[in-house]
Amino acid sequence: MDIKIQAIRFDATEKLADFIEKKVAKLAKFGGETGTAEVSLKVVRTDAGQNKEVAIKLLVDGATLFAQEACSTFEEATLKSVDTLVRQLSKNKDKQKNR
Repeated sequence: MDIKIQAIRFDATEKLADFIEKKVAKLAKFGGETGTAEVSLKVVRTDAGQNKEVAIKLLVDGATLFAQEACSTFEEATLKSVDTLVRQLSKNKDKQKNR
């Protein structure tokens, strides 16, 4: 799986980039082996503590899946986004089987 990480208006640490790559790469075992993942990170200006936003766009088997989460840390937002994509991948896989 090809993973592209883009940090908008800040520099992501290598530790954060490695964490994201590790978690997003796990999507491959749910049916996204040959896909592409585009991860964008940004800090949103809000009064709430949940100002770290992660958006993951996954292109697999002709389908485009998308998940976006905002949390207090990028790691937490990444985990939630990956969980959402796992559910979407399983639904997509079921739809493909039924055709």
